[in-house]
Amino acid sequence: MITYQLILFVSPYILNEKWHLKDKQDYPIQGGLKLNYKILVIDDDKELCALIRQSVAVENIDADNCYTGVDGLVMINKVDYQLILLDVMMPGMDGFQTMEKIRKQSSVPILMLTSKNDSTSKIYGLRSGADDYLTKPFDMEELIARVVSLIRRFTHFNPVGDHSHPLIYKGLTIDLDCRSVTAQNGTFKLPPKEFDLLLFCAKNQGKILTKQQIYEEVWGESYVYDDSNIMAIISRIRKKIEPDSSAPYYIQTVKGIGYRFNKEV
Repeated sequence: MITYQLILFVSPYILNEKWHLKDKQDYPIQGGLKLNYKILVIDDDKELCALIRQSVAVENIDADNCYTGVDGLVMINKVDYQLILLDVMMPGMDGFQTMEKIRKQSSVPILMLTSKNDSTSKIYGLRSGADDYLTKPFDMEELIARVVSLIRRFTHFNPVGDHSHPLIYKGLTIDLDCRSVTAQNGTFKLPPKEFDLLLFCAKNQGKILTKQQIYEEVWGESYVYDDSNIMAIISRIRKKIEPDSSAPYYIQTVKGIGYRFNKEV
């Protein structure tokens, strides 16, 4: 099975007058990628695909383009990509359907780009398996910076040859090497944001963690007072590890503050 490092989930019609190519010195990205990475752009907007391909090249990233979900899935099975950009609105198989098929074979991180006023699609994407989202309209500089940051963060949490002992609690085992959990409901390989959030809580067992602390640790960014990301991922984790997700045993809610990993387990 192919292992991917990142999927970028792109909403439609986001090309605007702000999206123009610049020389690299015009939008420096701190600590850019030193290795060459290969990504796949799945979007029926050929102009946008070409623009992204040229833009990411300055960060040592090569891009292939596909214009349908079906063609994208074919390419994914042929090439070892480190990132996939996936459009929501495409003819035939849309982005959500394509994401569902990818999720059946990979737990790769997904960043969804969605409309500012389209909170329904944003929440649906997060609950369906996306790890994060970026609201449009946005600058190409921000897109590239987030792509670089997410690839670097995921590879940092998945170092080659780094073996660790699992964390064992009552009825729950967290496997650091496989990035999976085993609970009463079964064994699940967690997407990156789910695993990182669970691990952060577990390593601070019994300690109340604010939403700001969780966001800044797991996302590696300044807290922006948007709790939908955290809440959606907590909900997904609970469905996998909790005997009863409506009465959480492991990840407990501390009203008005944040969350705490049960100190009694």
